[in-house]
Amino acid sequence: MTSTFMPIEIGKRAVDAHQQAINTAGHNLSNINTPGYSRQRVEFTAYDPIYLPGLNREETPGQIGQGTVTARIERVRDELLDKRVIAQAGGEGYWTARDPYIRELENVYLEPGDNSVRSKMDQFWDSWQELSLHPADNAPRMSVIERGKTLVDGINERYTSLKNLQDQTEEDVRMTVARVNDLTRQIAAVNEDIQKVKAQGDSPNDLMDRRDLLTDQLSSIVSITVDQRDPDEYLLHTGGVILVQGRIGRQLDLVKNTDNGYSDIVWNDTRENLEFTNGDHNGSLGALVDLRDNTIKSEIQTLDNMTMNFIGLVNEVHQKGYGINGRTGLDFFSEYPFVTNVNGNYDRSGNGEFDSSYIFSVSGKNTLENQAQIGLEGNITLSAADGLRQVPYFPTDTVADVITRINNSGSEVTARLNSDGYLTMKATPADSVSAGGRENPDFVIRHIEDSGQFLTGYAGLLRDSGAAGAYSWDRADAVTSLRGDPTDWQVAPIAHPSGWIQVNQAIIQDPGSVAAGFGENGRPANPGNGDAALAIASIRNSEVMVGQFRTFDDYFADSVGRIGLLGEQSGRALETQNLIMKQLEDMRQSVSGVNMDEELANLLKYTHGYNAAARFITTINQMFDTLIRMGT
Repeated sequence: MTSTFMPIEIGKRAVDAHQQAINTAGHNLSNINTPGYSRQRVEFTAYDPIYLPGLNREETPGQIGQGTVTARIERVRDELLDKRVIAQAGGEGYWTARDPYIRELENVYLEPGDNSVRSKMDQFWDSWQELSLHPADNAPRMSVIERGKTLVDGINERYTSLKNLQDQTEEDVRMTVARVNDLTRQIAAVNEDIQKVKAQGDSPNDLMDRRDLLTDQLSSIVSITVDQRDPDEYLLHTGGVILVQGRIGRQLDLVKNTDNGYSDIVWNDTRENLEFTNGDHNGSLGALVDLRDNTIKSEIQTLDNMTMNFIGLVNEVHQKGYGINGRTGLDFFSEYPFVTNVNGNYDRSGNGEFDSSYIFSVSGKNTLENQAQIGLEGNITLSAADGLRQVPYFPTDTVADVITRINNSGSEVTARLNSDGYLTMKATPADSVSAGGRENPDFVIRHIEDSGQFLTGYAGLLRDSGAAGAYSWDRADAVTSLRGDPTDWQVAPIAHPSGWIQVNQAIIQDPGSVAAGFGENGRPANPGNGDAALAIASIRNSEVMVGQFRTFDDYFADSVGRIGLLGEQSGRALETQNLIMKQLEDMRQSVSGVNMDEELANLLKYTHGYNAAARFITTINQMFDTLIRMGT
């Protein structure tokens, strides 16, 4: 049966419930500017009535209610929208990290401009043109030397700037990995606290907001997915691998790569490499690794390739020319080979025995004509980033057709006819992430093979046809497959020639050694002969095959266009990602954000409810007071 004092209890429950609602509204208002905070709502429910089915009860009509209580305090959150935000945050983080570096790349190139490398190279060609007109004078020779020094300073400076930019990405990678580890530790710790609170039957709203905020921050650094199918275990995955599992936050580690000197990112427990998915949603960490190992590295390789071709072409002509002092055979630019062995032999495995051949360029022994039909059929096999590449040739092809086909094949070898008409094949920088290392060095020819006679009897480059006569770098004395002698091949250079190119000190000390003319029949050139200087000046517009670019002008035009496109792509992609994220964040704020007007209205509503409950208690108290007085 009901108690006389039951109305007091009903009033008390109402006061408590509305007091909690008022406190919740105040909590919302006080966190209106707190990042990651989700507004909370108190849900009221009627307290269990006195008489429930199956229990003994007195004969009274209906159930007697016992007021209201707080069922729960629930945070307002849209999980589907949260997943969309997390999925999109990786793209915004990627382009946010990438865009400033692309802007720095644009500043490094300074193209076009008076201080650009292209402008300095044009001045260098002009100085040789001037020397060809006045080969007997010292003044144009001094101009050639000074402009040569200015040019190599510009190339060195560009390399240094690119290398510094690459080093900067390495530092950012290290700091970002440390940030990932810190976030995973924090998320795991919050998970543990959440489970403890849930075990007591409470709803840890503020802790879950904290976890969601940390997850949002992590999603902008690495691409992650959230799995909450098990309410007792909060899971985060990256690349299909668990990153956070409940109270366990996996850590990343950095291991120095001995080939490039930079850090590989590995899992601390398994020591396996962290794998990034393809695309631009890998977060800021993926962007930094991509910049370091691909974008900036590719720019350095392209600069190195131009430098190696430039050095070789100028030196090739200058060696044959004579200075005004009668000296010949001098390189205008200093070259530094990677190995001192004349055959390019190198101990790649480090076991004390030669096992590889590091050869940069090889030349045939037979003079060829560009427009001559070869009358031969076969397949040339060349090394490429993804294995071997086949280059067919046919009887109706001209020499120029075969050379063009080789250069367009996508292999890591380019071909051209040198100034003597010999077929010359040169290695390009290796096209892979591991390029430049022990297993994949730059400027090393890896494989040349011909099933027919074009490279053998026709060009005089290989001794024999087929696999048995192939040149392969993975053995010592691979040059025995070539028909030439050490004058017909060049060993690979020390890494990054754009960083060490210099004008030959012998020429700087004696400007008279600058070659202006070609000699005849072993005799020095006449003082008025400027043919050598003119030949060097003509390199400017010759098809010299700088990697996949026919001329140096093509190289510089591509550099300007490539960097410009990178900047445009980066700017537009970042703008797009920011707009998408803003739209998603606005949608989330409309669901979870605190609205001051709404909270003030709720505060007023709950205050009225509180006052009503208090008035109810006051009325019941007055009734009891009357009853007590009547009894006395």
